[in-house]
Amino acid sequence: MRCAWAGSDPLMVDYHDREWGVPVRDDRRLFELLTLEGAQAGLSWMTVLRKREGYRRALAGFDPDVVAGFGDADVARLLGDASIVRNRAKVASAIANARALLEVRRERGSLGALLWEHVGGRPLQPARRSGSEVPAETPEARAISGELRRRGFTFVGPTIVYSLMQACGLVNDHVTDCFRWPELADASLPSS
Repeated sequence: MRCAWAGSDPLMVDYHDREWGVPVRDDRRLFELLTLEGAQAGLSWMTVLRKREGYRRALAGFDPDVVAGFGDADVARLLGDASIVRNRAKVASAIANARALLEVRRERGSLGALLWEHVGGRPLQPARRSGSEVPAETPEARAISGELRRRGFTFVGPTIVYSLMQACGLVNDHVTDCFRWPELADASLPSS
């Protein structure tokens, strides 16, 4: 049994089974997930997931150090690249977020440290019984959203941030009858 949203498309099932909700602390992976979640605004996750490899090529493997240095020629290149979502605001957001991430890294050590501090360093385990119980945003998402905005990040409203929290494992939002819920709940326990 798996979460209903995973459907039957092999790409989506693989994402659900192997990635979604797995704790991520690495800044490069967090930058990838933040970029993709922002790109999804107004689109389906399946659309963005299908463009993920295009984003990897276009954004130097989601290396924030490289993307932070992108200029006008890079923006023009990205807006002409059909393998990504060609939306000027979303392209500009990826670059601005890479720059903001580097500043967070200088101030706090990592974006991961900043995000995980909002959940006490361990994934939240709300134990939702059905997808209808999953909120669009939470107080933690609103707090993270506000902090990211103050630090210059864009496309980081509370709903996008909550999706990021789910994707990077800050919260285990697999429903309790999904095979992944107990696996990820057990993974969040401290090792002995």
